[in-house]
Formats: sequence, C-alpha cells, structure tokens
Amino acid sequence: MEFENVLFAFGLTLFAGLATGIGSAIAFFAKKTNTGFLSMALGFSAGVMIYVSFVEILVKARDELTAVAGHVAAYWYTTAAFFGGILFIAIIDKLIPSIENPHEMHLVEEMDDEKARKNAKLMRMGLFTALAIAIHNFPEGLATFTAALTNPALGVAIAVAIAIHNIPEGIAVSIPVYYATGSKRKAFWLSFTSGLAEPVGAIIGYLILMPFLSPMVFGILFAGVAGIMVFISLDELLPAAEEYGEHHLSIYGLIAGMAIMALSLLMFL
Repeated sequence: MEFENVLFAFGLTLFAGLATGIGSAIAFFAKKTNTGFLSMALGFSAGVMIYVSFVEILVKARDELTAVAGHVAAYWYTTAAFFGGILFIAIIDKLIPSIENPHEMHLVEEMDDEKARKNAKLMRMGLFTALAIAIHNFPEGLATFTAALTNPALGVAIAVAIAIHNIPEGIAVSIPVYYATGSKRKAFWLSFTSGLAEPVGAIIGYLILMPFLSPMVFGILFAGVAGIMVFISLDELLPAAEEYGEHHLSIYGLIAGMAIMALSLLMFL
C-alpha cells in the first residue's frame, strides 16, 4: 500500500472530523440559523451515505469475500458484517445518555440568551456532548479512511457527507460551553478538538488492521462500514434534518444526495 494513498485517506478523515469547527464558527458569527439549508444538507449527507453503502460498499465487500469464501458464504459473511456494524454503532449510541446526545437540534439564536450563561451544569453538558461526539466520530473516521484507501473518489464523497453532518454537532458543543463560560474561544476549541476523534479512529484502525488486511478482513470491514453509515443516516442525520426544517426539504436533500452519488459513480466507470 503506497504511502501517498495512506496520507490522502488520512487527510480526508481529518477534513471530515474538523468540520465540527465550521459548526462552531457558524454558531458565533451567523445571526440566524438557516434551518432550510441545514435540513437539506443533512438529508443530502444521508442520501450519499445510504446510496453508497448499498450500491457500492456492500457490493465491493461481497466481491472480496466471494473470491476467498465462495458465493454463498460471501453473502452470509457480508450480511453478518453489515448488521455487525449496525450493532457496533448502536451500542456506542446506547452507552451515551440521551441528555448529552450531540444530535439534539440547536440554533445559533440561542447564543443571545443571556439567562443561560455562566451555568456550571451547562459546562458539564458541553463536555459530555464533546465526549459523545468524539465517541461517535471514532468509527466514522475508520469508515472514511477505509473507503478512501480502496477508492479515493468514494472516500471524497463519504468525507464530504460526514463533514456536513459534523457541522450541527459543532453547534451542539459550542452553545452549552459558551453559556457556561462566556468564552467563545473555549467553546470553539472544545468543539474543534472533539472532531479529532475521527482521524484518531483512522490511525488506530490503520495500525491495528492494516498489517492483517487480507481480502477476507477487508470484505468484513467494508461491510461493517456500510452498516455503520446506514445506522448514522437513519438514526442521526434524517431525524436531525426533519427537526431543522420541513419534511420535504430533508427528503429533497436525501434524493439529491443519492442522485449526485449515483452520477459520480457512473462517471468513474
């Protein structure tokens, strides 16, 4: 595996993770939340991730497994790994208390609520939200990194989709920390660094898995990544998109994400 490919994959993962900083910046400098845009963007991100998971990633995983295990066994392994990925991210999600869930909707207008500031409980909420995001971002980093290693174009698409969904997470960290401390700097840096779990996930995945990467391991890992991304889309992105805007805006974004992902895959045939 060429070092340039590894570096490129890591760079994409870093870009996706640090998009939490964009959300933090929006919270501080925007005067009003563009809920329609966020709704469509989150729907778009979900569309990209769902389409690419079922149409591209699962197919590649099954092809790799077929080469070493045969047609029937490959289907079983792919299906088991797919739902194993869902189970993995669902357990992570379950272990995070719902009160600190980073996917709760927040608006930048909340920054003007003077009554909410200097609240120690909110500081704790902000810290737990940052931790929750870091835990969520760990498998997302592995997903982006793995996809980018095998197919750079696919990696770019997934990195952009994950970066979009990290933006409201940055807002979710910044607002309670700013309430608690009154410091935009502290809120921004905590939000920004919470995204570092994404490249950390990529590094750990690379160090642990890459020495053992065989067609069998790759196929199982890739199918698991598909499960992770489908769960994130259905459990986090689409509900958040519905909260931020009208139902139809999130669906339009979803279909647009699928269509653009489909077109991009066709262009690389």
